[in-house]
Amino acid sequence: MTIQTIQEEIVDEFSMFEDWMQRYEYMIELGKSLPIIADQYKTDDNIIKGCQSKVWVHAELDHDKLVFTADSDAIITKGIIAILIRAFSNQKPQDIIDADTNFIDEIGLKEHLSPTRANGLVSMIKQLKLYAVAYQTQLN
Repeated sequence: MTIQTIQEEIVDEFSMFEDWMQRYEYMIELGKSLPIIADQYKTDDNIIKGCQSKVWVHAELDHDKLVFTADSDAIITKGIIAILIRAFSNQKPQDIIDADTNFIDEIGLKEHLSPTRANGLVSMIKQLKLYAVAYQTQLN
């Protein structure tokens, strides 16, 4: 499934909820289904800088696709990274680099986050794309 298709699915799912309390609850549920990072990768090197909460992300190349695992010490943040990982995990690095993140605006996520969480969201996206750049260089 392409990144675009996954992003459209996420937008459709969020549009089913009438208010932001329901959307927050859904994000918390998504966080519970997050592919959890192995303890050995919960290091300072894998912490996303710019997040108020601790968020660890690890990336591995599986054949020609990037697979992300993550964890966070905050339930909302865990839901946010779960959404991003759902969109970008098991995708080719170049596709991740080229992907836009307009779906974040379409579900209204940024405008319903505190400024520090919104900055954290931007940092998460940046970090996932940086992993993609690093692995893409290895593939070339």
